[in-house]
Order: sequence, then structure tokens, then C-alpha cells
Amino acid sequence: MPAALRNDTFLRACLRQPTSYTPLWLMRQAGRYLPEYRATRARAGSFMGLATDPGYATEVTLQPLERYALDAAILFSDILTVPDAMGLGLSFAEGEGPRFAHPLRDEAAVAALQVPDMQRLRYVFDAVTSIRRALDGRVPLIGFSGSPWTLACYMVEGAGSDDYRLVKSMLYARPDLLHRILDINAQAVAAYLNAQIDAGAQAVMVFDSWGGVLADGAFQRFSLAYTRRVVAALQREKEGQRIPVIVFTKGGGPWLDEIAGGGADVVGLDWTMGLGRARAAVGSRVALQGNLDPNVLFAPPEAVAREAVAVLDAFGPPQRADGTWDGHVFNLGHGISQHTPPEHVAALVEAVHAHSRRQRAGVQVDPALPGNLIPSRDGPGAARS
Repeated sequence: MPAALRNDTFLRACLRQPTSYTPLWLMRQAGRYLPEYRATRARAGSFMGLATDPGYATEVTLQPLERYALDAAILFSDILTVPDAMGLGLSFAEGEGPRFAHPLRDEAAVAALQVPDMQRLRYVFDAVTSIRRALDGRVPLIGFSGSPWTLACYMVEGAGSDDYRLVKSMLYARPDLLHRILDINAQAVAAYLNAQIDAGAQAVMVFDSWGGVLADGAFQRFSLAYTRRVVAALQREKEGQRIPVIVFTKGGGPWLDEIAGGGADVVGLDWTMGLGRARAAVGSRVALQGNLDPNVLFAPPEAVAREAVAVLDAFGPPQRADGTWDGHVFNLGHGISQHTPPEHVAALVEAVHAHSRRQRAGVQVDPALPGNLIPSRDGPGAARS
């Protein structure tokens, strides 16, 4: 039986329930900017050696929580584990990023593509269970996957891309082939995330990292439609607790209204859209996550704190005049850079927690509840584990 959750602030913010401060976690919070991560990766021998070993994955997932008062942990893994399980042959060359040995370049390869046996991803689910046990109720655990479109980009291109020439050529010349890839991916991603939830993930996130490279119209047909299929297929409750779903589309600001209507509980934003404008656009439909420019973290700590305050002020106090609450989860607008000074992250965490508490000055809190929270209309147990 998992330990009772002692800090449910992140889950409550995802569900637009009252919180005594704005919760914070960072995309890629377990990563190369931390010297302890680099040491563990060296022991593992490679990135894949790290990601496929539940013990190492647990170790690095918890490392940032030992340094910083973060409000959620995120599974240490990679978005490309799913196409790797499909037989595309994932590898990571030092300094070159991910590469597939068998990219999808012709009709025969696309026709042969199948939803993988989830047992081929057992190492991921074992890591989720191990991490959840090691957290011992400290904070919630987030599981994740790439979106069907983002996975397709890598699967067709064979690696990262600057212009997405191959996948976009397929999109315009043979949309039937791309739709087949996306259909298989949507089924696989839904099954993958549901298995993570079964293993112990308390929230899940879909990374549509390359949705923003699409033209208007193409985004709706080839990215958003399949992300919606994934979200619709997810289990949203486990053992009586709500499982929040986050969707993040980098460059998705122009389609915010449509993304917010896609069924997720939270919409992540990059740094190109003001949170105040986004909050006004989505209303009470979803919570928002984001959206500090990751490069702010290269500035001195006092500048980091100033910019964090600006993001919080752009969202504004989360309690509305009528007493209802809007949810905000503080995060970066994309993943943290490997070159980030760790002490600058400490300044960020301190500033977010301190200023967001000041924003709630005068709001009644009950110190007996987890996270010093007043009950929501759904009851204090609605987002607890």
C-alpha cells in the first residue's frame, strides 16, 4: 500500500482547487545540470543504461527533490521508449541525441507498424512503482509520454530535425501513411500512460513538443486530433483519486482555445504567451502550467527571482472574486538547459513559493489539511492519494 501523500499541492492546483502557494516542478528537473545526475549516468554507462534500469531511474528522479523543495517528481525516462518498443532501434550517440536505426520511410515500413507489447516497456512501469515507493508520500509522481505527432516526427525523420522535411513531405504527399502512424501511436501512448497509472503515477503529461512546427489546419488534423484521442482513452481515476492529465504543446499559443477544449485538466504553455491573457482565454475550463523562459536561469539569482515574480503576477492571485479558484502550476516554458547553474534553480524555487504565498495574503487556510489547504467544494480528499 503506497504511503499517504503529504504534499498534494500540485494535484490540487491541477484540479483548480485551493492551494496555500503555487506549486512548482521543472521539465527535465532530473538531468545534466546536476553533478549528481552526471555521476549516476557515468556509473550507468550510457543514457539508455540509466533509463532502462529502475534502480538508476529511481535514483535520478529523486535527486532534484533532495536539493529543492519541488512539489512533484517526474518519472525519469525518455519520450522515445514507445517507438523503440515498436522495433525502430533507438540509440543515443554522445553529443548527437537520439537516433533510430529503422525509421519509417516507405509504405511497407508503415504497414508493418504495430502497437507494441507493453511488456517490452516493463522497465518503465517497474521504475514508476520503485519511484513511488521511494517517494514515500513526499510529493506526487508524474508519468509522461510524447504525443502521437511528436513521436511520429522522430519515427519518420530518424532523429531530431531542424526543418521536419521528411515527416512534412509525408504529411502533404501521403497523408494516409502519416495517419496510420498517428493512429498506431495514439493507441500505444494511451496504453503506455494507462500502464504508468496502474504502476503508480498520480498524474500524467503528454509532451507535444513539435506541435508548433505545423501549419494551422495541419496542427488540428495531425496533432491535436490524436492527442485528444489519447486523453479520451486515459483512466482518470485510480483507487478513488482523480488522475490529472497535462497537455503541453510547444508553440501552441495560437491554438490555446482548441487545446483547452481537448479534455485535459491542465494546459502547459511555453514562454511566448502571457499567462494573464491565457487565463482569460481558458476561463475555468483548465488549469495552466508554465511558463518562465528557461534562459532566465542563466541570469543572476536576483534576476531569476524578479522574473519568477513577473510570471506569478501575470497569472495573478488564483482565487477569483466569486471565491472559486483557477489553477496554476509554475514551470518553465520548456526543459531546463544542461548548462543551468544549480544555485539559480534554488533561487527560483524560493521566489515562487514565497511570492505566491504573499499573493494569497488574507486567504483562510486550515493548518490541519495537507499543504495547509482549505477544503474545496469537492472535499479535501478529491486530489489526495
